[in-house]
Amino acid sequence: MSTYDTSMETLALYTMGLLDPEERAAVDAQLRISAAAREELALVTGDLAAFALTADMHSPAALMRQRLLKRIARERKPVPFQQPAKAVPATPFAGYAAQASGFAVRNENYQEPVAPRAIRRSAPEEEERRNGFAAAMPFVSWALAAGMGFAAFYQYNERIDTENKMRNMSAEMAQMQAQTHEATAVLQTLTDPAAQRVTLTKDSTPPVPTGKAAYMPDKGMLTFIGNNLEPLQPYKTYELWLIPADGRDPIPAGTFKPDEHGNANVLMPELPRGIAAKAFGVTIEDDGGAQSPTMPIVLAGA
Repeated sequence: MSTYDTSMETLALYTMGLLDPEERAAVDAQLRISAAAREELALVTGDLAAFALTADMHSPAALMRQRLLKRIARERKPVPFQQPAKAVPATPFAGYAAQASGFAVRNENYQEPVAPRAIRRSAPEEEERRNGFAAAMPFVSWALAAGMGFAAFYQYNERIDTENKMRNMSAEMAQMQAQTHEATAVLQTLTDPAAQRVTLTKDSTPPVPTGKAAYMPDKGMLTFIGNNLEPLQPYKTYELWLIPADGRDPIPAGTFKPDEHGNANVLMPELPRGIAAKAFGVTIEDDGGAQSPTMPIVLAGA
């Protein structure tokens, strides 16, 4: 491993104590000179501490798993199986002869029977085996914690996704119900016999100027009422004319100017009596009126 190998897998093995001495020394050297490596180590350590609070199984990264298996394989060493020594029973005659001679004689071929026991290991081997298990246990705990963390994260995402789908479905159903209600109301309005139906059009025709005259020839009495008359230019006026039935020239019957609404009237002008009227007309004249009409005639009626 180079001094620059400070990947997440290497730092995780470093934190769990699963690196060889030379690998650990190289990482220590890199941590002393690299602030980025130290920050990465802090993140890995925090992640392992957080994952330790969970409990689901999760497979470790492929590189970490391979390096862990290699480490455990190096630590597996054959343990010699010690055969218990065969017990040789004491000869009854030898014991009897020793007692008879007055001194104790130990049979050199005799050994105390050894009770069968489990496989014996030397102290260094037992210590190495325990160290191997101790080194592997943090990784197993980390794997369990990581598995629980990922499972909890997956379940949280699944729950959020399900809630979002339910909200979307509820919104779509509410929208469909509103559209159905609106369509029903429209259909009812179009088909209900009691509904009032009105056709609307754009009114682009301006009101037409009109005038109404009431005349009594024998008395010489005349009234005129005008509506919707157009405004006049300055120093201009409307003038009413009586056109005699006997063919004489038109007779002036009064001047008038409309108000802001186009309304005006002429009441009881001075007219000679007994003149039958063939028609009436209105012209536009200068202020003060004229003695003969100025064409064109803007209003006329017989």
